[in-house]
Amino acid sequence: MLIAVAVVLVGAVGAGAFYAFSINRSITQNINRADTLPTGGVSTEPTTGSQTGALDYVLLGSDSRNADAADGRSDSIMVVHLDQNRDKAYIISFPRDMYVDIPGHGKNKINAAYALGGPDLLVQTVEQATGLRVDGYLEIGFGGFVDVIDALGGIRMCLPSAIKDRDSHLDLKKGCQTLGGTNALGYVRMRKADPRGDLGRVERQRQMLAAVAKKAASPATVLNPVRYWRFCTAMAESVKIGQDTSFFEVISMGLAMRKVATDQGLTLTVPVANPGASTPVGSAVLWDAARAQDMFGEIAGGDTSKLSRFAK
Repeated sequence: MLIAVAVVLVGAVGAGAFYAFSINRSITQNINRADTLPTGGVSTEPTTGSQTGALDYVLLGSDSRNADAADGRSDSIMVVHLDQNRDKAYIISFPRDMYVDIPGHGKNKINAAYALGGPDLLVQTVEQATGLRVDGYLEIGFGGFVDVIDALGGIRMCLPSAIKDRDSHLDLKKGCQTLGGTNALGYVRMRKADPRGDLGRVERQRQMLAAVAKKAASPATVLNPVRYWRFCTAMAESVKIGQDTSFFEVISMGLAMRKVATDQGLTLTVPVANPGASTPVGSAVLWDAARAQDMFGEIAGGDTSKLSRFAK
């Protein structure tokens, strides 16, 4: 009986993932990685995959409604890291107002890279700033993400305090509760009602993505043909995959997020020195260069044993 259940689970997950992947191959944007990158950031030589066998992916949340939209802006930026043994995973958030060098465009907020040059320039910016070799790219339209969460029957989240925020149309009680798509989207995008601003926001986004990955792979989803089909269809309509990103890499990204949700990994935020610095492009987030270099240096070198000190 256990073997039969295992076969069903693996088959269902594989079929659903392949469906979403095949649909999106025809509408995805291309990522052409440059052979060399401009000087700047933590390192000028992306090294992770070539030296350690680990995998690093850029995961972007855009405010587009679906995968076809070409006018979306980057709403959240993360790096998903899966270590060389594939037993631990890490999700690292970049506040969208983080002040970095953008290849060919000087210093600006990191979300400007997507606006100026799409996924290609965003990936180059992340590689230059961190010294990591990006292996794949996945973009989620957070508007379409409402449909994904509704397809799963909502996501259970535990709120440390009640939230009443007019801008996000939220009126949520304190404690654990199931959030439907609209409330879940408002919860992860809320900024003004959070005293930590963008830093609190990226933490909620990581929590939500991990919770979605966990529920999507649960027996309650994959053994329910109606729910699973709705989930795969919603994912296909809200996800955009880099042309150079393989089916294996898409599965690895999902595996990594699920590991974080099941306590086999950590969620991290790029170390911040000043969350509200005055810059030529307005108020921006300055990262702590020394601590960021330590964190990304350990990841690039394959030593993740001490990353817990950066956990958020």
